Amino acid sequence: MSKLPALLTLSLAQVAVLSLWFATSAAAPDLKVEHGLSEARLALLVSAVQAGFVIGSIVSAFLGLADRIDPRRFFVIATLIGAGANALFLLVDPGSSLAIMLRAITGAAMAGVYPIGIKIAVSWADNDRGLLVGLLVGALTLGSASPHLFAFLGGVDWQITMGVASLVACVGAALILLVPLGPNFAPSPRFEPRMALVGFRDRPLRLANFGYLGHMWELYAMWAWIGAFLAASFTITGDSDPDRSAAISAFTIIAVGFVGALGGGYLADRLGRTTLTISAMIASASCCVLAGLVYGEAPILVLALCVVWGITIIADSAQFSACVSELSPPGLTGTMLTTQTAAGFALTLVTIQLMPVWVGWVGWEWAFAPLAIGPILGVIAMARLRGDPASTKLANGRR
Repeated sequence: MSKLPALLTLSLAQVAVLSLWFATSAAAPDLKVEHGLSEARLALLVSAVQAGFVIGSIVSAFLGLADRIDPRRFFVIATLIGAGANALFLLVDPGSSLAIMLRAITGAAMAGVYPIGIKIAVSWADNDRGLLVGLLVGALTLGSASPHLFAFLGGVDWQITMGVASLVACVGAALILLVPLGPNFAPSPRFEPRMALVGFRDRPLRLANFGYLGHMWELYAMWAWIGAFLAASFTITGDSDPDRSAAISAFTIIAVGFVGALGGGYLADRLGRTTLTISAMIASASCCVLAGLVYGEAPILVLALCVVWGITIIADSAQFSACVSELSPPGLTGTMLTTQTAAGFALTLVTIQLMPVWVGWVGWEWAFAPLAIGPILGVIAMARLRGDPASTKLANGRR
């Protein structure tokens, strides 16, 4: 199999498996009605996946699992564990501690899917690293969006949403077995826990990581709660079935991020990584605030703004990882990427849990506004990186 078919098959596998990530977010309206779950409890179900992913990523990197096991086989094993934990969610009380544990296991399993997919994709890279990582982030985006589509097609029935996500993930596990490793495949640089803080001591790496943290402050909170925001807005405008309309709208908004991730990767390789990340964060920060101005207005206006948000919020994501891979000291790339990922996803726990608090304080109208703080600070960090001499290492000198 040549490069293009391999990458397309890999992307399809990622899309299928990563549908497990936001299954409970898409199922939230039905879970709230049927089981009386509070928004704080729903936030905990989402945060459990993020926490599991952080722990799984660190353990996987520390043990070198992607190098000890064929990465495709590792991908399959992780997928089956995640799909199984997600399916077991159907058999337990969604408000129980066991349900939270199952979501954490699902998140830990994703550490054997998302980073592994990027590793396989990069094995095919020539001078298009930003584009290839962008492709895989785009696949993450589509996978994250797909549960909202399942919810729409299933009439927002949470059992259908969760069950279909597990079945689709198993299809992804089968697809990955068809993907060959690229000619540049090599073992990952060894994870060195004692060197993890280099990513925050070294100035260029620190700035790239701060940019990533600003991005992550916003991203997963928006993805997790955009459906609830839309349902509340559509209720104001008299939609006869606001939850179902919100489900298909949320799918559209998150899924269109595929265009942003792919386009962002293409432009970053040509215009520069700091140029792309700064532009994307300015746009997404603006959307955080503008969302409050269109809340409760005509659905087409709300949807138009949120589609722009869905594109810009993810356009820069892959480029922070690309920056770190280009700025890392020799032999420490794996440790630096693991540190960045762990810190970023740990931060998402904060904003996902804070969203219900902000909703209680200011209502849905302005609940997204505090998310603008992250990308604003991220812009400052990437602007400083742009002025650092080390920025010439980025994208073959394209800052």
